[in-house]
Order: sequence, then C-alpha cells, then structure tokens
Amino acid sequence: MITLETIQKNLSAAIKQSGLTQTELGQKLGVSQQTISHYLNGDKLPALDTFANLCAIIDVNPADILTEHSF
Repeated sequence: MITLETIQKNLSAAIKQSGLTQTELGQKLGVSQQTISHYLNGDKLPALDTFANLCAIIDVNPADILTEHSF
C-alpha cells in the first residue's frame, strides 16, 4: 500500500535526479525556489495540476511517483 511518506520520498528523489536546480525548476514550473524546497523536504506536496506539470518538466511518469518505486 502506498503511503504519503512514500510519495514524498519518490517525488524528492525524482526532483534530485532531474539535475535541475531548485531555482531552475521553480522558474520552469512557475513557483518559487522555496516551494521546490518544500517538495524536496517533504513539507508539502504540489497540487495535482502542478504535480502533472512537474512530472512533465523532470520527464518522469507520474505513476512512478505514486507507486512503490525507488529511484
């Protein structure tokens, strides 16, 4: 069973693996660097539309974030 903690870990790992800086990713996504930092630290999760755009930007299948998948 997938947990919120697993989703947060997967999202953080995928962002780190993208090679983009927090600033670059924030600019591409239209959010602040601080918001990206919150995603990386597991402090919060993006809204669904932001999540979909984030996955497209970092070229990761959303299902990989939302399942028991390790990066």
